[in-house]
This record gives sequence, structure tokens and C-alpha cells, in this order.
Amino acid sequence: MKSFNYYLDKIGEIGYVEHVTKDVVGVSGLPSAKTEEVIFFESGQIGQVLFLHSDVVEVLLFDEAPVKSGTRAVRTGERLSIPVGKQYLGHLINPLCQPISNVRLVSKSLETRFLVVDPLGIQERTSVCKQLETGVILVDILIPLGHGQRELVIGDRKTGKTTFLLQTVVNQAKKGTICIWAAIGKKRGEIKEIEEYFIKNKVMDKIVIMASSAEDATGLIYLTPYSAVGMAEYFKEQGLDTLVVLDDLTIHAKFYRELSLLSKRFPGRESYPVDVFFTHAALLERGGNFRHNGKTVSLTILPIAETNEGDLSGYIQTNLMSMTDGHLYFDKELFSRGRRPAINPFLSVTRVGRQTQTSLYREVSQSLMSFLVEFQKASSFVHFGAELTIEVRELLARGEKIIDFFDHSSEMPIVINPAIFILCCLWQDFWKEELSVLRGKWDKIIKDYETDKKFRDKIDGMIEESKSFKELLEKVKNF
Repeated sequence: MKSFNYYLDKIGEIGYVEHVTKDVVGVSGLPSAKTEEVIFFESGQIGQVLFLHSDVVEVLLFDEAPVKSGTRAVRTGERLSIPVGKQYLGHLINPLCQPISNVRLVSKSLETRFLVVDPLGIQERTSVCKQLETGVILVDILIPLGHGQRELVIGDRKTGKTTFLLQTVVNQAKKGTICIWAAIGKKRGEIKEIEEYFIKNKVMDKIVIMASSAEDATGLIYLTPYSAVGMAEYFKEQGLDTLVVLDDLTIHAKFYRELSLLSKRFPGRESYPVDVFFTHAALLERGGNFRHNGKTVSLTILPIAETNEGDLSGYIQTNLMSMTDGHLYFDKELFSRGRRPAINPFLSVTRVGRQTQTSLYREVSQSLMSFLVEFQKASSFVHFGAELTIEVRELLARGEKIIDFFDHSSEMPIVINPAIFILCCLWQDFWKEELSVLRGKWDKIIKDYETDKKFRDKIDGMIEESKSFKELLEKVKNF
């Protein structure tokens, strides 16, 4: 930012602070102000025009330092923008791209991007066609995600949502995807844990953490998801696949509600402003699969929403569900039973992810989902003390092994092909050992697949040559 007098001479309008309500300031004397325009105060603070009224403009401050009534303010004639560039990879920064740690960033020759832009039109987009592997086999087979998909991650607090997304980001970063993690109004300890997790897994060089803590100004918290998506769009324009995690939009909606109520805007349902739907929809619409120099490049967005006691009918939750291409539901009851990840496959939806799968993968997914429905029905009979037939006992035993294998991937990522090979073996009841013994066999198969090229080529070739699940089962039987 230049000096106060520079903007005063350039624009020729001067305003005065009429009232201050926490982080929202009412300024009079700026008749030509526009929404999203940057306002500069003589005391050094900056803000952005949030709402326009007939006599004053409501300005959102980005600084914790208060502004006093009577302080002079000038328009800058500029919209809020942030510097972007590869220099930010591996760093923890705030929404204005200032380093949170003591590391100094080189700011020369950096491009800038406006925080709020119109999403690209349909002519610039293409269909989702490449699977985004999370390393969590339950998701990769039963509820597949695609590059460019916007998938909502929803569930109660402390049900494993962050753990799942951390694993997804690490898995994608190792594959070369640029990842942006937006921590919105989080505790500083939580932000530090996320950074340490990425450093521990040696992927920080592919990640930018865009963080605002609960102690920051409300304006910074409000800007966090916009800055994260803006940074991701820069990498997308460089031809790089990008993944954005918005943690979380429930908090963002609450802060936006606070700002709106402070500005005395008319509250809508549950006191949220009437434009909260548009605010989030315009943000998520910036994700997708795009054409770029003759190839396809993706910007995948995984927003998080928090439920209370598993209630999926909340105002923000239902809005986000209608904006996204599906949702992964983390069930509190499954989590209490020890399931990891605690994803309920029957209440989760992926609207475009299945089109990224081959016909064989889709058939495997559909067969497994049908089997899990039968397993769930059979399990309910046990609670009533029903007498079980041999067939039902075998079904229950097989189902417990498959469920345990799905839970097996809570710590380390698993590639799809060896997982399908193991599931085929479980499907045909090749292994009669206890689960503790089977876990060792599964680990060995996964490790051999990663280290033994001959073994890996044999499994990959067998799956590629199979035209149907039945044919694959036959080949596994003769393996």
C-alpha cells in the first residue's frame, strides 16, 4: 500500500469514521465507493467495503488494531488482491499471504490475484475423468472421488474428518498435486499440528497452509477460503493439478453471519444472511476440470462441514450439500465402534466420481456395496438372537473380514490394485485365519506390491486383462 496522501490526491474523496462495531466500521463521505474496494485509514489500517448504505459504507477491517471514530479514510480505487507464486510452497501464511512464522518470503516479481472473481464458464470446463486417490480404500473403491470434484466432508466433531483429509493431502502431494490447506478460524495449536504432520511426511514442499486463528480479526477469517482458492487458481493456470481443503465452511458461515448482524442486515433463516448461499456457491464453483493449453488441469475442492449429533438437515449443511458433487458422511456411531475411517458408505454420495472408474472397478464397487447391504441386514438378526444358518454365518464371517480390511488403511495409504486383489481373496474365502493373522498377510501383499516389480506387474496385468468381476475372481483363484 502507498501513503494516505497518495490516495487522497489520486481519488479526491475523503471519509470519516462514523461508528465502530468490532471489526466493521461505518465510514461517511465516500459516495463513489464500490463493494470489495480497499479502504485506507490514516492510522494505517486497511479494510474492504463489505456493504453499501445510503449514507455510509460498511468497511471490514483486516487488522486487530481498532479504528477510532473520526479517523479519516480514503478510497484506493483498487479491489483487494493477494500476491501469488511458487515461493509460498512449504510455508504457513495468513490470508494476506504474510508469513506467520519468522521465515522471510521473497516478494519481488510475484503475480497478484483478486480474491473474488467470477468462475470460469462451461466453455472452459471439461468433465471429471481422472480418479483422485485418497489412499483410503473404502473411499477409493466404494465412493470414488475425481480430480476437479467438489466433495463435502461432513460429520460431527472428533469423528476423523481431519485425519482423513490429512492422509488424502499427503497421498496427493506425493503424486505431485499442489495442495492448499485453508485453516479457517482454528486454534493455533491445531494449525501447528497440521504443519508438523506434513513436515513429518516430507510433503511440505508441495503444500501451502493458508491459516487464520480464532484470535485473528474477523476480516482475516472471512478472507481465508477466498485466499486459498485464489492461490490454487494460480497453480492451476501453471498447468498443475491442485487440491484445496477448506477447514471448515461451517465456521466461515458463522463469522459471515456475525459480520452481517453487526452491519444490521436483515437476518434470514437461523440468523444467517440471505446471501450466504450465494457466497459459498460462488466460492465452490471456482473448482472443476478445465482446459489448459490442449490438456486438462483440475482444481479439486474438499470443504468440511460440521454437524451436531449427526443432524444433516441444518441450514448450512443442506446448502453445502446442494452445491457440491456429493458428500462423505462421518458417522459418530461408527466412530464410537472403532471404525476408521468412520465413513458411512450408505449415507455418502459421489455424483461424478464413478465416471472416473473403469467398468471393472465400477462392477467391483457395485458388488461390494450390494454385499455390504446384505451383511448389514444379516447382522441385525444377530441382535434378536435368531438361529443362523451356515450360509449366514459364512456371510457374516466374510463381511467382518472385509470391514476390517476397509478399516486397515487408517494410517498408511493403499493403492487400489493390490486392495482389489485382497478383496477378491476375501470374497472367495481363501483365508480362514484370524483377523490378527490376516492383517499381517495384507501388509505383506501391499509391501510386496510396492517393492517387487514382478509381483506388481503381475497384479496390474491381471486386473487390466479382466473384463468383468467374475473373470477377475477366476484369475485370482488361479494366481
